[in-house]
Amino acid sequence: MSDVAIQAENLSKQYTIGTAKIRHDTLRDQLMDGLTSLFRRNGHAAPTSDTIWALKDVSFEIKQGEVVGIIGRNGAGKSTLLKILSRITEPTTGRAKVYGRLASLLEVGTGFHGELTGRENIYLNGAILGMRKTEIDRKLDEIIAFAEIDRFIDTPVKRYSSGMYVRLAFAVAAHLEPEILIVDEVLAVGDSAFQRKCLGKMGSVAKEGRTVLFVSHNMPAVQSLCSRVILIHGGKCIANGNPHEIIHSYLTPLFVSDHSSLEDREDRAGDRSAKIVSLQIENEARDKVIQSTTCLKITLGYRSDKAIMHPRFLVCLYDYHSSAGLYLMDTEAADDFPEIIPQEGSVTCVTGPLNLTPGRCTVNVALFRGGLLADHVECAGNLDIESAMVPHLRRIPNRERVTGIINYKWQINESPGVSVGDRQALPLGENVNPK
Repeated sequence: MSDVAIQAENLSKQYTIGTAKIRHDTLRDQLMDGLTSLFRRNGHAAPTSDTIWALKDVSFEIKQGEVVGIIGRNGAGKSTLLKILSRITEPTTGRAKVYGRLASLLEVGTGFHGELTGRENIYLNGAILGMRKTEIDRKLDEIIAFAEIDRFIDTPVKRYSSGMYVRLAFAVAAHLEPEILIVDEVLAVGDSAFQRKCLGKMGSVAKEGRTVLFVSHNMPAVQSLCSRVILIHGGKCIANGNPHEIIHSYLTPLFVSDHSSLEDREDRAGDRSAKIVSLQIENEARDKVIQSTTCLKITLGYRSDKAIMHPRFLVCLYDYHSSAGLYLMDTEAADDFPEIIPQEGSVTCVTGPLNLTPGRCTVNVALFRGGLLADHVECAGNLDIESAMVPHLRRIPNRERVTGIINYKWQINESPGVSVGDRQALPLGENVNPK
C-alpha cells in the first residue's frame, strides 16, 4: 500500500430530488404544517420525492506519481467523485483513502476568502495544506508571477474577475507543492494562452513525481498528459486503462446521425431555459457528398417558453479521432445578430469552403440566453469529409494538425432575407467548453 496515492472502494453517492425543505418562520406555520401532514397520511396525496445515484460502486486505485484523467459526459458523476476525494462531501456508501497532502481546484476561487487579498489568500491556502510560512515565502514570488496579477495581489479577491480568480487559484494549487493535485474543468474559464500555460505546469508537476487527477473534456490534453484514463458513465466506472483506447471507446458511441433530433438527449449542460432540439448538416450545394472544398449549411432548431433575449449560438467542429478543435462558428462575432428572436424556430450557419483534410468530424452545439448557458450538447452530430481535387495540389494530405480560417454567415430563418454579415471562424487549438 505504500505506493498508493488514492484508493476508492465502492464509492456511492445518493441525492434526493423533487422536494424542498419547508421553512417555518413562526410557531403557527409549524403547527399548520403538522396538521396538514395528518391529512396527507389519511389518503391525501403527499409531495413526492425522488432519489438519484450520482455515483454507484466506483472503485479504483491510483499510484503515487501517476497522472490519471477522468472523462465522461456532463452529469456522469465526475465532479461528485472529485468532491468526495477532496473531502468536500461524504459518500453515501463506500470509502475513499488519500495518502498525502492534497490540493484541489474544483471551482473558481475554491478555498478563497473574498474579504482577504490575493497575497493573504496564498498564505491561507498554504496553511490549509499544512505548509510552514517559510515554505510559502519561498514560493510567493513564483506564484504571483505565474498568475500574472502582481498589480492586484494586495486587492481583496472579491473584486477579481473570474479570469483573475482562476489564475491565482491554479497558481496556488500547483506551486504550493501538494503531493496530490486534483484539477476539474475549471481551467476552461481562462483564455487559451493561460490554459496552455496551466497544462504545461501540470506536465512539469507530473514529471516531479507528484500525483495528478485531471478531469477535462479536452481530449487532446487528456491524451498527452495522462498515462491512464478512467471513463465514468451514469455514475459508474465503465472503463479504466490506456488513454487512446478509452478515449476512442468514449467518443465512438456519442456520434449520432446527421439529421437527428436532440430533444431526447439528457446528457446536456445549461439551465435549459431554451433548448436546441435539432441539428441538420448538409452541403450548401445540396450534393449528398461533403468534400474538402464543400461549403456547409448547418441548421439548428431551437425552442423556448418565451422569446429569447440576447441569444448566442455556437457550433464547434472537432476531429473525430483526436477530438482536436477545428473551427468555431459563433453568432457573437456578428455585430448585427438580432437582440431578440422568437421563442421557437431555427437558425442557419453557412460556411465558406471547409479546406479540411478528409476524415470524420463531430459537432458540439451550444445556446446562450442573456449571457447564461441555456443548452450545450456534446457530439450532437457528425460528418464525413471526402477528398476533392484542389487546384495546384495533386492530393490533399491526411489529417494531422489542421489550422486555418473559414468564412461563415448566420441567418434567422423566421426573417427571410435577414442575414448576419460574413465573419471568420478561427481554428480551435483546444476543445471549447462553453461556460
